[in-house]
Amino acid sequence: ISAEAQKLSQMLSEATHAVFFGGAGVSCESGIPDFRSADGLYHGEFEGMRPEQILHASYFSEHTESFYRFYRTAMLHPDARPNPAHFALARWEREGRLSAVITQNIDGLHQMAGSRRVLELHGSVHRNRCLSCGAVRDLSFLLRCDETVPHCPLCGGRMKPDVVLYGEALPAAVFRAAEEEMSQADLVIVAGTSLTVQPAASLLTLSRPRSRWVLINLSETPADRYADLVIRRQVKQSMLRPVTQKTASRFGCGKPSFRRGQGVIPGAWKRGCGYLLPDPVQRRRQNRFPQHRPPGNRGRGKGQEKYSQKQS
Repeated sequence: ISAEAQKLSQMLSEATHAVFFGGAGVSCESGIPDFRSADGLYHGEFEGMRPEQILHASYFSEHTESFYRFYRTAMLHPDARPNPAHFALARWEREGRLSAVITQNIDGLHQMAGSRRVLELHGSVHRNRCLSCGAVRDLSFLLRCDETVPHCPLCGGRMKPDVVLYGEALPAAVFRAAEEEMSQADLVIVAGTSLTVQPAASLLTLSRPRSRWVLINLSETPADRYADLVIRRQVKQSMLRPVTQKTASRFGCGKPSFRRGQGVIPGAWKRGCGYLLPDPVQRRRQNRFPQHRPPGNRGRGKGQEKYSQKQS
């Protein structure tokens, strides 16, 4: 485990009200591209238009079909799954060490990983709202829709993704809740964001002077010089904690694919990826239905040999 990760763990254990503030970099490791990096979404064009122009409220109103073609192509990632950083945050919340997740992302991966207190500053692709009657439909409705521009099945009005476009205000209730969390925080962990998007980035200043800042980002940010800890790593690499091979094998992950001294993140459910362990739901399922446990790992501790003999 890295020295930075150890220091982060220590700061987290000392905090009484820790808040996580994340951006697009958190979801990059789930296969969702960010916006402003060299390979980001904003460094290309779509039908001769810049993405920033397409993602404007006025463009949606005047060129709805073009907007939806871009939106379906570039903004929707229905097959994306949470990565170790998402699961680590959910675990910290379950352990009572993290009070809230404030995110600029619209992918819903924090909730998918198990986080409950998630404040989505820029909305979510998992909600689509009718501009006429206000009815809300989920992402599956949009994916099933054969029309380029989806219409409300109740009134026939145009549906709009419940995401904040350029030229629109952030949802007031969510922003107020984020302000309250920041004002109470004594530790703010900022990850995967360049801190250039306003007014979201301004939330960080509300936690000063009583809080400590941890900044996790591959590139420099305007707040680096004020941070108590700066980590130049991928987000998931900064949230590792060591787990022994025996522990990993017990939870059905087989032989961990990490070198001595590196860590793993309990909380994930995928098998065969080495450093991930099942979440509590999968764990309960394995305990209740032994046939779902991986072969050679159906016993528990000292009872494993006895269990194997009984099965044979």
